[in-house]
Amino acid sequence: MEKEVLIPDADPMGAAIYDYYVNGNADTLIVHSSMFEDDEIPVESLFRSLEEMPELERIALHEAQGRILDVGAGSGCHSIALNVLGKPSVAIDISPLSVEVMKLRGLDARQINLYDESFTEKFDTVLMLMNGTGIIGTLDNMPAFFGRMKQLLAQGGCILIDSSDLRYLYEEEDGSLMIDLADDYYGLLDYQMEYKDILGEPFDWLYVDFDTLAFYAEENGFNAELIAEGAHYDYLAKLTIS
Repeated sequence: MEKEVLIPDADPMGAAIYDYYVNGNADTLIVHSSMFEDDEIPVESLFRSLEEMPELERIALHEAQGRILDVGAGSGCHSIALNVLGKPSVAIDISPLSVEVMKLRGLDARQINLYDESFTEKFDTVLMLMNGTGIIGTLDNMPAFFGRMKQLLAQGGCILIDSSDLRYLYEEEDGSLMIDLADDYYGLLDYQMEYKDILGEPFDWLYVDFDTLAFYAEENGFNAELIAEGAHYDYLAKLTIS
């Protein structure tokens, strides 16, 4: 797996987060994909409070225990919420501007790629929210992901991770699914972020159904437990070493 982090000139989401934090507003953060029309991310939603978070995120934050690693932390909203609950955390992100904002918000934030093995600390809970499986990228990366988790988890530790089953996008009125089994996994998307004049590099982003996640977990020495399901094909899972 790659160990790269971003630089400010190639950090569209970080630039949007920084603008919103400093100015109280931000321009449009655009998401490009070869699979759908351009979409927008409301930047203010990246600063939501504990009370404003979806139920699955609130459950995960209450479940998190011990020494907590907040992966892909963005603006730090989950770590801020953990602080409200009396649970300090370490927040990591590849975005330099996001990390700068998190530090300004008083968090223990570090610009680190999850797969950088020079980061050797141990954690009781690894928290991966806002479609945490996205960071895995592709199903082929599952072994590397679980191998890295074994390095980061303390004895008895767990991963709290959420995702969505995108099969509803392929569901017909009669309930049948129009999925080409010969094609790539239906939850694999490609994204590219754009903010003002900053266009980020394209990247893979993985949505994975719980059964598929549980299969790869078992293949790589983990147990998968379904903690909660949301109203729109989303779920929260707890992964522990077998």
